[in-house]
Amino acid sequence: MSAFKSDFLRIMSERGFIHQISDESALDQLFAKETVSAYIGFDATAKSLHAGSLIQIMMLHWLQQTGHRPIALMGGGTSMIGDPSFKDEARKLLTPQDIDDNLVGIRRNFAPYLKFGSGPGDAVMVNNADWLMQINYVNFLRDVGRHFSVNRMLAFDSVKLRLDREQSLSFLEFNYMILQAYDFVELYKRAGCRLQMGGSDQWGNIVNGIDLGHRMEGVQLFAMTTPLLTTSSGAKMGKSASGAVWLDGDMLSPYEFWQYWRNTEDADVGRFLKLYTTLPLDEVARLAKLGGSEINEAKKILATEITAMLHGREAAETASETARKTFEEGALADTLPSVEVARSDLETGIGILALFVSAGLASSNGEARRHIQGGAVRINDQPLTDDRRVVTLQDLGPEGVVKLSLGKKKHVLVRPA
Repeated sequence: MSAFKSDFLRIMSERGFIHQISDESALDQLFAKETVSAYIGFDATAKSLHAGSLIQIMMLHWLQQTGHRPIALMGGGTSMIGDPSFKDEARKLLTPQDIDDNLVGIRRNFAPYLKFGSGPGDAVMVNNADWLMQINYVNFLRDVGRHFSVNRMLAFDSVKLRLDREQSLSFLEFNYMILQAYDFVELYKRAGCRLQMGGSDQWGNIVNGIDLGHRMEGVQLFAMTTPLLTTSSGAKMGKSASGAVWLDGDMLSPYEFWQYWRNTEDADVGRFLKLYTTLPLDEVARLAKLGGSEINEAKKILATEITAMLHGREAAETASETARKTFEEGALADTLPSVEVARSDLETGIGILALFVSAGLASSNGEARRHIQGGAVRINDQPLTDDRRVVTLQDLGPEGVVKLSLGKKKHVLVRPA
């Protein structure tokens, strides 16, 4: 990677965001001489983005911090199809109402990271439904479709993977890359957007947009992608044993979000500090060098800094203090995740396996049983070895709750409703 002159690309390079750039030198010159508008697209497949999207959101954050204009493109139109890139099967089709509901939640995810407004450096949020839902099909085929080679489209890895596995790729999905390319051209015409960013699985789709921009508008557009991130053990970012790590605080509490990052593997601490926090790189380097038990302090800083950016400093400090009291003092903190269970169910008794599943500590009775057999389960801080154990009102502690624990770091309070 060359030494970049522009602040944005230099930061992207130093902090590990860059996987590929379509034309490094030209893009660096563009960033060095003018305010650049760049976008990332987000399809509305759920009511919130999850931690897997944070690397993209952080790119938009740094773009704005270095004086450029971020565009968050909401995929109100493309969500009607669903991106087939590197997927084993077609996405579930969403209704227009599903998409609208999801967009309401997703928009809230960006507020902590970007300043929106009408100024030259203010972020803007747009919805591709504004133009895609107005397309005349025949005119679109003549004006846009004629620029695409089916032979070339079939050669993209995202398509070949699906075909090689003999999974049906519908004509509906096949059109997704054309619509994404058209988005890029439309954003250039509407907002002067010159750069599309995304994960490395989007490279082919973005390059299509560059080619379409050249053919339709005679303009040079640019692509930049990030590495597809997994943890050191190969786990997918944004997923935990209990489900997706949502950015919406109503779907995942700040404490649970903090805990996800506190449980980062030792080998990932330095990399995640670079990508997901704004700590100076010399401080990141110092923390990454810590070994032994000291690495846990670096993990706490990582968790607190990431949580503070999303949920605010107060919520992050509260989460950190809750963890300290729970793990170091054994106290029962009010801010631990909780689940309500009907009092009548506790009166008759609930099997521990079903209760663990209801609390989100296991995905099935079988998984809960394996945790018990492995000695990882406690009730009210007491080890549990009987997978036929029934939890009743008699198990409520002085605080009126039952504390379920999986290992040393996962706790849920069961409250009678």
